[in-house]
Amino acid sequence: MEERYVPSAVEEKWQAIWERNKSFKVTEDETRRKYYLLEMFPYPSGRIHMGHVRNYSIGDVVARFKRMRGFNVLHPMGWDAFGMPAENAAIQNKSHPAAWTYENIDYMRGQLKRMGLSYDWDRELATCDVEYYQWEQQIFLQMYERGMAYKRNSSVNWCPTCETVLANEQVEDGACWRCDSVVQQKELEQWFFRITDYAEELLACTEQLTGWPERVLTMQRNWIGKSFGCEITFPVADRAESITVFTTRQDTLWGATFMSLAPEHPMALSLTTPDNLAQVTAFIDKVKGTDKIRRTADDFEKEGVFTGSWCLNPITGLRMPIYLANFVLTDYGTGAVMAVPTHDQRDFEFARKYGLQLQVVIQPEGEVLDPATMTAAFTAEGVLVNSGQFDGMPSSAAKEAIADYLEQQGLGKKTVNYRLRDWGISRQRYWGNPIPIIYCDSCGAVPVPVKDLPVVLPKDVAFTGAGGSPLARLEPFVKTACPVCGKPARRETDTMDTFVESSWYFLRYCCPDFTGGPLDKKKAEYWMSVDQYIGGIEHAVLHLLYARFFTKVLRDLGYVNVDEPFTNLLTQGMVIKDGAKMSKSKGNVVDPNALIERYGADTARLFSLFAAPPEKDLDWSDQGVEGSFRFLSRLWKLMYECLPFIAGVVAASGEPANAEAKALRRTVHKTIRKVTGDLDERFHFNTAIAATMELVNAIYAFTPKNAPENGPVLREALESVVRLLAPFVPHFAAELWEVLGKAESIESAGWPDFDPAATVDDELLIVVQVNGKLRGRITVAVDTAEEKVKALAMADDNVQAFVAGKTPKKVVYVPGKLVNIVV
Repeated sequence: MEERYVPSAVEEKWQAIWERNKSFKVTEDETRRKYYLLEMFPYPSGRIHMGHVRNYSIGDVVARFKRMRGFNVLHPMGWDAFGMPAENAAIQNKSHPAAWTYENIDYMRGQLKRMGLSYDWDRELATCDVEYYQWEQQIFLQMYERGMAYKRNSSVNWCPTCETVLANEQVEDGACWRCDSVVQQKELEQWFFRITDYAEELLACTEQLTGWPERVLTMQRNWIGKSFGCEITFPVADRAESITVFTTRQDTLWGATFMSLAPEHPMALSLTTPDNLAQVTAFIDKVKGTDKIRRTADDFEKEGVFTGSWCLNPITGLRMPIYLANFVLTDYGTGAVMAVPTHDQRDFEFARKYGLQLQVVIQPEGEVLDPATMTAAFTAEGVLVNSGQFDGMPSSAAKEAIADYLEQQGLGKKTVNYRLRDWGISRQRYWGNPIPIIYCDSCGAVPVPVKDLPVVLPKDVAFTGAGGSPLARLEPFVKTACPVCGKPARRETDTMDTFVESSWYFLRYCCPDFTGGPLDKKKAEYWMSVDQYIGGIEHAVLHLLYARFFTKVLRDLGYVNVDEPFTNLLTQGMVIKDGAKMSKSKGNVVDPNALIERYGADTARLFSLFAAPPEKDLDWSDQGVEGSFRFLSRLWKLMYECLPFIAGVVAASGEPANAEAKALRRTVHKTIRKVTGDLDERFHFNTAIAATMELVNAIYAFTPKNAPENGPVLREALESVVRLLAPFVPHFAAELWEVLGKAESIESAGWPDFDPAATVDDELLIVVQVNGKLRGRITVAVDTAEEKVKALAMADDNVQAFVAGKTPKKVVYVPGKLVNIVV
């Protein structure tokens, strides 16, 4: 053993051994309990960052710990390799997305291997490999056959910078989730997946996901947005048409005084009178360029335009003017809102702005609201007024009664509505999975026959930066023959949203080399569901919702037998430096390569795991990194100094030779118990590391190291430290395990067990209080009688200062913890 710890030598040695031995390769084994551990796979951007280091280190600790506990662990890695950045880089650098992507994958794979991550690299996949995306095309065709994939015209979110469509979930505060450009609205023909068919199941199953953070479940429930209410029909005045609205506030129907339609509503122009057409058209054009999410924000200015038409309140008969309003969306309900300005704040602001009628129908108990003097809508629970036979009823109770009444009168019906909308998957870009559809003038849209799959993404494409898909300008790709009639036809040139690839990759890891279809069902049944998934909170209603949907679709197609993909979910915190998330734009990035060069991967891992609990943000600290390196160097030196005293010694199993040895052994077994609980029951990596550091301090403080009779305890202590640290600093631990003379690998040695008898204390520290205030501490033998403990507490010098000359009213003893003297 070298006297000084040299990380590069140790890490290069063990990485070579692991790769040569395929140490982390795994196969199905029905005799062992499986454990599927997965971190969200990365986009191959070119280099890993400290967020990757932290995320993958967290996962690797769990994987290594579970292996040492005897589990059959699947821990794979791959690449979310399609997407707009590769195409944008190709345009900028005059390269090809495939070349750019695969170069980045090669580089990042090397970086991850330098981290010592225990991946089964034989299962590596890249979603841009035809061996992967061909099966996705087959799944698409099966969904198409069942009506789960369809095409229609739609107002879509359009990113002018990326020049492609975005799903609602990919719009954040009115901007593109990828490039932060302001999103516009555009009318396009798009492909969709019917995720709404699974809305109720997606919502109901959130109750079963007890291993998920409640915050994520709440975000998904809100995004699905189930609401109970009524559909009510409002006849259009002087015409044989009607407008249907969905409302959850049927108790306010008597207060509806005008109608608000979404500018995109199919009746918007047909209801517009000639003298209002110019105003309405201009308003529609204006709203089309505004992001939908922004339009519904509370602070967004409410604007509208009168169509010139009227409808009738089906209960009161009131002629209600029909407006187009910028805050009404077609994506919720029917795209029409019965406006009740006295009891909805947006309607109130709109009515005040345009001088529209207000009618109070709910009042606080014992108060009278005057529409003329109201400064805001009254939206709380109250009592119905001006509501016919329902006057005097509490508004909460009136909802059900009025819903029943509307159904009886044929004016409406009870219904359930969801905020969730079908998933638009069309993207007008090149670097994605081609949609396997052919268009024929005679036969219409024709699916590519399964025997003709895959539709291979062509490589000979020119990148000009012009809008639209480059595939549309590639005649050899576009021009084809109809599979049905043989006539000339054209291929679909849209590619799939890259979130499609990440919605089932975790399943393909179970059988990455399977050539008989998308999945080997037997292998998928063995490994699924993922026992522990790790990734960022930013994917709560993007990837995570889509992955849940896709798993249910594949279940219904007969590929898997699970309802949910991920049993447990950990959303790790961000890495913060100088008060902000690490990013190139903020100039606060720490290069993992430089860190590893100087301190080694184990130091980088140890710091990222020790500095904060996994779910919390980690504040970067150069001093903290230095401290982690010093700890490893100190432990290395301790091992170097102790080796002569434990050569040829077998670890302790019986009673230690003396009190000091017994105390050290007690610390060893308490530490094993503590660290095991921190890793097995919860992800308290920081406290587990801290406990192990305390054990190292105890070994340092163990003075009779050279006494022959203490050799067994000393060896047990050192072996325990190395095994406890193995998931955190695997190269370091593997080297010290070998130094300790072990022929088998540290993974094979397994996790240390603690002896409950060895954790029992001989002495107890008792807190002494006088009138409830801390006044002293005493140490007593474990078996000391209660009266003896009380007497020792009374006799303590510190305590005597507060009880001298006073007769205690009572002395209370809490066994093993404290004595309280009341004077």
